[in-house]
Amino acid sequence: MNALTDDIALSDYGAALAAAERLLEEGRRAVETLVAPTGRPDAALMDRHQFALHGLAWQVAYVEALRQTLRWARRLAETGALRRTEAAILRLGFAEYSAQLAGGIPMSQTEVVRPSDLGIPPEAVARFLAEPVLARLSAPAGLEAARLVLAGAVAAGDYGAIGLEDEALEATRDSFLRFTAAEVTPHAQDWHQRDELIPLDLIGKLSEMGVFGLTIPEEFGGLGLGKVAMCLVSEALSGGYIGVGSLGTRSEIAAELIRLGGTEEQRRRWLPSIASGETLPTAVFTEPNTGSDLGNLRTRAVREGDVYKVYGAKTWITHGSRSDLMTLLVRTGPADSGYRGLSMFLAEKPRGTEENPFPAPGMSGAEIPVLGYRGMKEYEIGFDGFEIPASSLLGGVEGQGFRQLMETFESARIQTAARALGVAQNAMELGVAYATTREQFGRPILHFPRVHAKLAWMAAETMMARQLSYFAARTKDSGQRCDMEAGMAKLLAARVAWSNADSALQIHGGNGYAIEYPISRVLCDARILSIFEGAAEIQAQVIAKGLLGRVN
Repeated sequence: MNALTDDIALSDYGAALAAAERLLEEGRRAVETLVAPTGRPDAALMDRHQFALHGLAWQVAYVEALRQTLRWARRLAETGALRRTEAAILRLGFAEYSAQLAGGIPMSQTEVVRPSDLGIPPEAVARFLAEPVLARLSAPAGLEAARLVLAGAVAAGDYGAIGLEDEALEATRDSFLRFTAAEVTPHAQDWHQRDELIPLDLIGKLSEMGVFGLTIPEEFGGLGLGKVAMCLVSEALSGGYIGVGSLGTRSEIAAELIRLGGTEEQRRRWLPSIASGETLPTAVFTEPNTGSDLGNLRTRAVREGDVYKVYGAKTWITHGSRSDLMTLLVRTGPADSGYRGLSMFLAEKPRGTEENPFPAPGMSGAEIPVLGYRGMKEYEIGFDGFEIPASSLLGGVEGQGFRQLMETFESARIQTAARALGVAQNAMELGVAYATTREQFGRPILHFPRVHAKLAWMAAETMMARQLSYFAARTKDSGQRCDMEAGMAKLLAARVAWSNADSALQIHGGNGYAIEYPISRVLCDARILSIFEGAAEIQAQVIAKGLLGRVN
């Protein structure tokens, strides 16, 4: 008998995965018939059949999550590290995702996409369900045994081995988990309730640990690590407070823009100061009424001699006041030039104060009060002749801004997935702590089936989203294009964070609705994750278009 403690072996899970892959291929063909009848996707048809198109994206994300979870289990098995805890995660994950692939995937709380919505024939679903291992996976007794194993493990602080197989990465993760426990978690609730900026002394400590230069090459003062390390650090810090975990995102975006698109002079000027934490960047992309529709961006920069003057408005600018450098996306081409008329600038600005958040000529703005995701604050900014030296044009050539931005989205979305994992883990740990100490009817509520089932599923799905996110990071580190993989990681991890937070608050009952309990903050923080860095709907569009494009 192996670590799975029943009659389901790893080879059986391989058969279940193969069946899921066949169902996915049915979905791909069906959606392709709807939106690409001539072999090329048609924009009008993609709009008309958006529900099916996005359902395909969720289908491929589920299948990839199953694939990566099985690879994780196989790696553990090869080293003798596949225990009952990990086996329970595998069992629950495969059983639930297989059931949802056949019966309906929740794209949101109100949108369940079923195989028929994609145009998958009923007989294809019947063939999928006829796979013998699926019946064994869904046996109620086996599932409840797995839930009890996993609930008992998480109650003891065991959430499953993440399977890094790299001592340096393990050490990095452990170091940041300890830092978070000591320096972040004890203060997070107070920072949130007071709606305060993250203290500068903490930012200094993060600088000393190399957070802002994780992926910046060593020649520019960074640590030169990969995206997997970035994921581990972001997850660990976000597990204490998403605001702290997100501090590095600004630096990651700016550094990636400069490293990939900047001139050599711009790299030498900015990368070392970003890596050291001396320069705190902010991303200034979004505009009122445009959102993800960057082709209609209106803020413009007009060249006058050796400077550009900027006119327009931006919104949802995170850490906007206390930052030193704006990566500023504006229009330098004609109003009707679409994406081709966009340019990116490295615009210096003075740090603001509460009384005067934007003390620069030609620049004004105000804070946007928010429910959660605090610690850096959100701002709207107006530009009325704000001057930028012409030398600040990223790469020195106009019209490259959209392409430059797109090159950073993969990393940004992988990091957002990692932040979501931290929030998901935090929510789960809060739920576990409450369930093991709160007594009702003479026993801890952990012992009630609907409580321990919630916790077991949180642990299983968090691990599945984690393995999918690490896969995206490894793909990026290998130098391959990974827009689909990054999109899948963010899509799933964001939903898991919200689901975990909602379930953990339910475990708390009425106490969870009280602002004194951290779970109330985590719920607010979790809600933003499916919106920023590309909303869930945008991610689904990217994934589905990528799948159809890769096949064709």
